[in-house]
Amino acid sequence: MRIHPKLLLALGLLVVVGYFLQDLVLGSSQYAAGISKVRREKDDSFRRAKNSPLTAEQRDQFDSLRYFLPDKDYVVDATLERFDKGETVQIPLTDGKTESYLRWGRVNFELNKAPQQLLVLLKLDDKDGKLFIPFTDKTNGFTTYGGGRYLDVAAPLNGEKEVTLDFNQAYNPYCAYGAGFACPVPPAENRLSVEVRAGEQSFPETDHTGHQH
Repeated sequence: MRIHPKLLLALGLLVVVGYFLQDLVLGSSQYAAGISKVRREKDDSFRRAKNSPLTAEQRDQFDSLRYFLPDKDYVVDATLERFDKGETVQIPLTDGKTESYLRWGRVNFELNKAPQQLLVLLKLDDKDGKLFIPFTDKTNGFTTYGGGRYLDVAAPLNGEKEVTLDFNQAYNPYCAYGAGFACPVPPAENRLSVEVRAGEQSFPETDHTGHQH
């Protein structure tokens, strides 16, 4: 029995579309599972580790940090511009002191259909070589910590012109959990013009009535 060529073509397209949808669904599911695993490990560390930023009283009542659901729309490819001559700058800390960082470069990208850019820093005494991007956005003071959040990015190989920013991994500075910490303040040029509804949300606080908010 001969099969009409158009039918063969249609069947082939269905197979291709099926594989694409399967990869899309399974890929998103696997990504979300990976993010959830990292978050569980962080929660467990905050609950049990001796170097937890939470006080003993906070740990007794602690269940988990609050996060936005993983969303791959907040995983973006950014064009990387590395500065030829890195300038050392003093970044203000929340206690009034400063900390030395290298103005390493800049990333340009699109988020929520709007062009954005962020200054990339490198802490001078940081031995793991990760790039540091402190930022603020329009969720600060509402669903996220008012002082902004941080993003760490692996340093790209020489010659690479792109870097992936995963805002699902945006995290709070330790100052979000208590006043006894000194944290870098995101520079004014790292103010995003959109809401970043991804990553860690504000840490629950207990008011004078005992209610968390």
